[in-house]
Formats: sequence, structure tokens, C-alpha cells
Amino acid sequence: MTGLYYEEFEVGETIEHEKRRTVSESDNQRFCDMTMNQQPLHLDADFAADTEFGDRLVNGLYTMSLAVGLSIPETTDGTIVANLSYDGVEHPNPVFHGDTIRAQSTVTDKRETSDGERGVVTMHVEAFTVDRDDDEETLVCEFDRTVLSLKQTNQ
Repeated sequence: MTGLYYEEFEVGETIEHEKRRTVSESDNQRFCDMTMNQQPLHLDADFAADTEFGDRLVNGLYTMSLAVGLSIPETTDGTIVANLSYDGVEHPNPVFHGDTIRAQSTVTDKRETSDGERGVVTMHVEAFTVDRDDDEETLVCEFDRTVLSLKQTNQ
């Protein structure tokens, strides 16, 4: 268990998530298959070649899910009761097969539950593609994640 308890989150703190993942064609294909999303922009190279992007795009929900997954170890691993909401999801730039994704979370709000037994924490999560040659990053997904967190004092 490496996650933070409610008391350990600090509003304004940005948590850089160390894990990164390079998205493969197989990742995108399997995610689309599992979610029954057969959008040709994600799966059909000929179709995608004729779009403004010129290539298949990684499913945006996969990108968002990956950002959540990358954030878990340093935020809520073993210390979460539940995810309460994902709000304000935006995909300002596309993700392509072979792109490497990294994420960071900034704590934007926290409050105790009405019974004082747990806490509600909101984090602004950002996912970036990382260019290996020059370390330039491009924002590809951002959203607010609100969680119900355990309090250390109640453990």
C-alpha cells in the first residue's frame, strides 16, 4: 500500500507520477474490443489516413483510464473507499500508437465527510505525451478526479 490517507493530501500539491507507459496498437485494439467501440478512427488505418490526423487515434477513454492507473500508486493505492466522480474531461491533443504517456495530479480540494470518518479529495489529473528525443511534453488529457479517502486516524 503506497497511497495517501486523507490527512496526507495537501491542497495545491502536485504529485508527479513516476510510472510511464508507451501505448501500443494492441493496447488500443483490446480496449476498443472490450468496450465494444468500433470507431474506425481508432481501428481502421485506411479510414484514419483520410482524416485530419492522418493516422489512427488511441481511444480517448483509454488515455483517461491510463492516466488514472498511472496515478494510483502515489495517490489512492490501498487508501481509497471509492472513486466518486470524474469531471471536466478534455482531450486537447491526440494520442497515437507508440506515444509514451506520463501523468501528474494536483490536489485542488479536500474536506472531511459529514461524520468526520473519511475525507473527500479532488485532484486535477493531467496526462502528457513525452517526446523521447527532446523531453517536450504535450497535454493530451485532463480531468478532475474526486475520491472518498480513508483517514489514517481511523485505521
